[in-house]
Amino acid sequence: MIPLTKLEPDCFYWATPKADRGAKAQVVQLSTIFGAEPEYWTVACLGSDEHRMPTDFEFIARIVPPSSRFAMDVAAE
Repeated sequence: MIPLTKLEPDCFYWATPKADRGAKAQVVQLSTIFGAEPEYWTVACLGSDEHRMPTDFEFIARIVPPSSRFAMDVAAE
């Protein structure tokens, strides 16, 4: 799991809601719509207009766009 202190704003993650342990992982975005400081970040649930608190989720992995430098470096190995 990724600790909240390691999350990056405006990035996408695989995450599961803490309230529903049986739920499947879903793609979420760490949103700065309410402010750029970490205390204002929310989690945007894709496919809805719902925003929840980061503490409501367990973050599994960051989703890296295929065109990112990190993805290119990993593909080259």
